[in-house]
Amino acid sequence: MRLTARSAAGAAIVAGLAVLAAGAAQARPALYTMTCSEARAFVKNRGVVIADAGPNVTVRIVPGRQYCDRLQKTKPLFVKTRDNPQCLIGLRCATEAMSAE
Repeated sequence: MRLTARSAAGAAIVAGLAVLAAGAAQARPALYTMTCSEARAFVKNRGVVIADAGPNVTVRIVPGRQYCDRLQKTKPLFVKTRDNPQCLIGLRCATEAMSAE
C-alpha cells in the first residue's frame, strides 16, 4: 500500500486531535479533596495552576505578580481543604474592583 502526501497529512491530523482530546479529558486537580499541606505542596511544585476549589469552583493560582495582567496585582487565595476551611494556598490575580473579595 502506497502512502500519499494527502493520507499522511490526514493521519497526522487525526493523531494530533487524539492527543488534544486526551489532554482535554484530564480533570483539574481538586484541592478541596486534599489536606492543606498537600494542596500547598501541589501548587508550589507546579507554578501556575488551574484547579478546582469546590465542585463548581475553578481557580487560577499564580506564584507571583509576573503571571498577572499589568493592571492586576496579587491577592492571597484561601480555599477549603479537607482539614482546613481557610487554607492559604497561594496567590491569585485581582483587579482593584476584585480587591474587596
